[in-house]
Amino acid sequence: MIRTKRKGLALGLAALMTAMMLGGCQGNGESGGKVKLSFQIWDTAQRNGMEAVANAYMEKHPDVEINVQVTSWDEYWTKLDAAAESNQLPDIFWMHTNQILKYADYGMLADVTDLYDDVDKDYYTKHFSEISLGNAKGSDGRLYGVPKDKDSVCLVYNREMFDAAGVAYPDETWTWDDLTAASAKIYENTGKYGFMAYADEQLGYWNFVYQAGGYILNEDKTKAGFMDEGTRKGMEFYVNLQKEPWCPDQNYFAETNPGTAFASEQGAMYLEGNWNLMSMMENNKDVVGKWDVAVLPKCPDPVRGDGRASISNGLCYATGARGKKLEYAKDFLKFAGSEEGQRVQGLSGAAIPAYIGLEDTWIHAFDKFDYVLDVQKCVDMLEYGVQSVNNASRPNWKTQINDALLKIYSGQQSLDEGLAAMQKLVDEAKQP
Repeated sequence: MIRTKRKGLALGLAALMTAMMLGGCQGNGESGGKVKLSFQIWDTAQRNGMEAVANAYMEKHPDVEINVQVTSWDEYWTKLDAAAESNQLPDIFWMHTNQILKYADYGMLADVTDLYDDVDKDYYTKHFSEISLGNAKGSDGRLYGVPKDKDSVCLVYNREMFDAAGVAYPDETWTWDDLTAASAKIYENTGKYGFMAYADEQLGYWNFVYQAGGYILNEDKTKAGFMDEGTRKGMEFYVNLQKEPWCPDQNYFAETNPGTAFASEQGAMYLEGNWNLMSMMENNKDVVGKWDVAVLPKCPDPVRGDGRASISNGLCYATGARGKKLEYAKDFLKFAGSEEGQRVQGLSGAAIPAYIGLEDTWIHAFDKFDYVLDVQKCVDMLEYGVQSVNNASRPNWKTQINDALLKIYSGQQSLDEGLAAMQKLVDEAKQP
C-alpha cells in the first residue's frame, strides 16, 4: 500500500531542507548551471534505448542533464515504494500496469491528461491506441503516464527441430490442434519437448482464455470470469497440455524457465513477449538463425469471437505529483511521447513505440543482424490484442490466483473446484 505517512513526510521535508541549506538555489535541482533529472527503469536491455531518448532531449535542452539508472524488477519496486513513502520519487520513472492504479489512486503520480493541450487537445486519442491509453490511466479515468510502448505475445519456435521432425513451420492457419500435433511429432522424432506451457498469466493461459472467448475480468473490472464457459474451455486446454509427454510439468518450470529451456534447445516452442526478442538475439548467439517467431495459434472452436487473441500490455513514462523538478520532468515526458521521442525509442530496438504508425522503426532495428526474425508477426497481432488484465484490487489477488492455479496443476483441486476458488478470490478481493 502506498500512503504518505507522517514519518515519511517528515523525512521528505528534512531532506528538502538539507538540500536547500547545502545548495542554495540548487534546491531546484540545478548544479553547475544544469538541471539534473534522475530517470529510473528496471530493464538493462532497454538502457541504451532510454539513454538515446534522454540524449535526444538533452540536445534540445542543453540546460538539462538526465541520468538513466537501472535496477532489477524486484529492487525497482522496493525502492519506488520507499521513495513514495518519503515523498522522494525519482524525477522520471517507468510505470507498469500492475502498479499504476496503486500509485495513481493514492495521489503519487502527476496527472498528465492535459500535457499536450497546447499542441492538440485530441493528441492522445490521435496517436495512441485505446489499450495504450488504458494502461496509463488511474481508476478515475485520468492519465497518469505518457504511453511508452506496446507489446504482444508471440509463438517462438526452433526451426531446426521442426525440420528434423518433418513438420511445417507455424503460420497464420495454425490452430490449437496444429500446436499439439506438431508437439507430438517433434517429441516422437527428436526426443525434445514440443510446446512448453508454463503457469504464467500474460505469457501463458490468459491468451488461451481470450482465444476461446472467455475473460479474466468483466468490462467494468468488478468481477472475474473464471466461471464463464469460454474461460473454462481455454483453461482446460492449457492446463491439460501438461499431461502430454511432450510438455514439461510445473515442477520442471520451477527449476528452468521456458526461455532458458528454449535457448538450450530442450524444447521447440514457447510463448514470449516481443520485448524480449532483441535481447534474445544479442545474448543467445549459438541459436541465432535456428529460431523464429509466429502469431499465436487460434482456438478452432471458440465459445465466442474468432478464436484470435494476444495479450497486449505497455509501459508509460511517469513522474511524481509533488516532485521538486516537476515542470522539467513533465517537459521530458512530453518529448518522450512525441513522434520524435517515440521514433528514437523504436530505432533503438528497445520496444515497439506506443505511437501509432511508428511500428516499423522497431521492426527495422532487427536489420542489424545477419539473420532477421519475422518480427512483423508481433506487430500483426496488435490488431487483435487484448489489454493486459488489471484492476485496483489485483495486488491482493494476483499471488493467490497463481497459487490456486498450481493446485489445479498438482491435482490438489479439480479444474472446476479451482476455477470456483479463483472466482471467489477475485470477486472478494479488496483494494490495497
